[in-house]
Amino acid sequence: MYKSALIGLLGMMSILALPQAAHAEYADVVINNYADAAGMRPVVFPHWYHRIRFRCKVCHADLGFEFKAGGNKITMAKIIDGKFCGACHNGEISWSVENCGMCHSGVPGTPTQIHGSTVQRLVAPTYKSLDKKAK
Repeated sequence: MYKSALIGLLGMMSILALPQAAHAEYADVVINNYADAAGMRPVVFPHWYHRIRFRCKVCHADLGFEFKAGGNKITMAKIIDGKFCGACHNGEISWSVENCGMCHSGVPGTPTQIHGSTVQRLVAPTYKSLDKKAK
C-alpha cells in the first residue's frame, strides 16, 4: 500500500515539475494590430502587473477588454478619448499617451499574442532604429 501511495505521490510531483504553459494571468500580451503598419513598436502589456493590482472585472467588464489577445480594436484615438487603456493612462491615474515608449516597447514584427515570457524577451533595446533603411 505504501509503495503504491509513494509511486502516486512521485507521479504527481513529476507532473508539477514539468514546464507548464503560461496562462494570461501571469504573462505579457503583445498587441500589434496596428503598430507595425503605423511605424511604431508593438505594445507590450504586462498583464501580470495589472492583474496583481486589479480584479479581472475592472478591465474585462468595466473597460470592455475582450478575453482574447487582439480581441479589441484599440486605437490611439480611443485611448486619448479615455477608452480602454486611456481610462487609467490619462496623466492623472497613470502616465499618459505622451510617453509612447512606455507601452510601445515591443520588438517590431512580433504578432499579437500572449507571451509566457518576461519583458526582457519582448522589449526592443531603445538604441535600435525602427527605420527600415538603418542597418
